[in-house]
Amino acid sequence: MTERRGTAIITGVGRRRSIGAALALGLATDGWDLVLNHWTPYDVRLGLEMGADDPESIAADCRGLGSRVEVVSCDLAEVGAAGELVAAAVGLGELRGLVLSHCESVDSSTLDTTVESWDRHFAVNARASWLLIKAFAEALPSVPTTEVTGRIVALTSDHVVHNLPYGASKGALDRLVIAAGAELGHRGIRANVIDPGPIDTGWMTQEIRDACLAATPSGRLGTPSDTANLVRFLFSDAGGWINAQLLHSDGGFQAG
Repeated sequence: MTERRGTAIITGVGRRRSIGAALALGLATDGWDLVLNHWTPYDVRLGLEMGADDPESIAADCRGLGSRVEVVSCDLAEVGAAGELVAAAVGLGELRGLVLSHCESVDSSTLDTTVESWDRHFAVNARASWLLIKAFAEALPSVPTTEVTGRIVALTSDHVVHNLPYGASKGALDRLVIAAGAELGHRGIRANVIDPGPIDTGWMTQEIRDACLAATPSGRLGTPSDTANLVRFLFSDAGGWINAQLLHSDGGFQAG
């Protein structure tokens, strides 16, 4: 039987074809209980590929791997959402992990981005991430320790041209997660950012797919499992010394 490792919150687990789904299944395999967050109106608004019951279906698969799972639907643009998710995780027992895989991503450029779009991107991608990290840390012991008490991993992106509010808010996400790793490290909390590069979760056209493949030295596109495998390592005992880092897990894409 897999050793139970505690409870982790994973945001952005709304679709079967997503990094969030791979994260959930990977951490369930490793013995984590899970609070899975999704916001279906976002997926519908963007017209992303999804099934009628993807969040519950993913949760059922995780339960089949031995995990206790709670699914929480909430809009992370709402200030109270972070507290709701952390409360659900504390209720499930021994909160130890937080994975930020949610996002708001609607294409716009310097001249046509609206204030409303800018504000929503920052509310979801930056403010909600800060509030989740804050609520997560407040739920953990506050005494200094050299042991690892909690793990935070956020997913970021370098993409910003013609996707301005997304890229700008992801830049803010990078800084706040790295700050958390430095400020909270003495309490045993490890916080890192992963840039997975382009992962086709249903948004790529064939033209984009071909261009990304040509720019990836490893010779293939990344998959959700590639990202999940790195998160699983960071959530393992072996990954506990890595802290306050921005890690590229993209087959060499960013070096091209």
